[in-house]
Amino acid sequence: MKKALIFGVSGQDGAYLAQLLIDKGYAVCGTSRDAQVSSFQNLIRLGIREQLKLESVALNDFRSVLQILNKFQPDEVYNLSGQSSVSLSFDQPVETFESISLGTLNVLEALRFIDRPIKFYNAASSECFGDTEGKAADETMPFRPKSPYAVAKASAFWQVANYRKAYDLFACSGILFNHESPLRPERFVTQKIVSAANRIAKGSKEKLYLGDISIQRDWGWAPEYVKAMWLMLQQGQPDDYVIATGESCKLEDFVAAAFACVGLDWRDRVVIDTSLFRPTEIAVSKGNPAKARKKLGWQAHYKLNDNAVVQMMLQAQAELVNGRKTAAYNKERDKYLGLATAF
Repeated sequence: MKKALIFGVSGQDGAYLAQLLIDKGYAVCGTSRDAQVSSFQNLIRLGIREQLKLESVALNDFRSVLQILNKFQPDEVYNLSGQSSVSLSFDQPVETFESISLGTLNVLEALRFIDRPIKFYNAASSECFGDTEGKAADETMPFRPKSPYAVAKASAFWQVANYRKAYDLFACSGILFNHESPLRPERFVTQKIVSAANRIAKGSKEKLYLGDISIQRDWGWAPEYVKAMWLMLQQGQPDDYVIATGESCKLEDFVAAAFACVGLDWRDRVVIDTSLFRPTEIAVSKGNPAKARKKLGWQAHYKLNDNAVVQMMLQAQAELVNGRKTAAYNKERDKYLGLATAF
């Protein structure tokens, strides 16, 4: 039985990755800063809370990282930990940099120190590219980060590349573009929109306050993206990959689709609030997943343009409020889980 260690298991990607690995027969250990008090709601929601081991680990503490690696002795390590909000990074730049860059460095140094054949995945981000100016970013495009979060992710990416070359570690970075799901917390704009649309459809008189809705992003479906993480560690040689749909949409399109799905006109309920604009913003972001398609056999099946992502998030949000699962959502869930194991 293979063993996988997931730093940051309580988040969206960590929970879906844990589910995927458990389904594949792995023994999984997930970490959070304090596992004794963490609710692990995403794991509970996916029905896997009792199927993995949970440990407390602080990635900014080298001793803590080294201890869990020696204790669990994993075959694969996935680093999904760190402050994950771009907006919050402008308010907490030091915390953001330390949790992402220093945390990644501690894992790399611990892997080098224990000197066992462990495969390592690092979560990089499309934010590292900055504004792609309408071009589809691939692995050769230079980084031009425009936020403290992006700077931290870029630093971690180059640390991984350096350790791979200097110390012959099997270390990969996945440069993932935006990927959404019902497990997104409401501080992320897509979930904020979906939650508000559902409440308003049920009779709420509130207005939805948003920042710049002209921005364009390459949005995908998170359960598909974690499969790409796993695939990277199944290759003969370590490498970095852009993971994206290859299409970009305006945030306005996401808003319009969400409200249309519940029979409303978004223009009646949305207010543009300039105080929500970021100090620096990426106007257009789009990825080129050709390398992942060719070498990993991976491609995105769900895209924002076909409204599938919006519809599944709305359905899941409604079910969470109602405390039930509908046949329609279960059918979609089975569909994407089938895709996750189809390769």
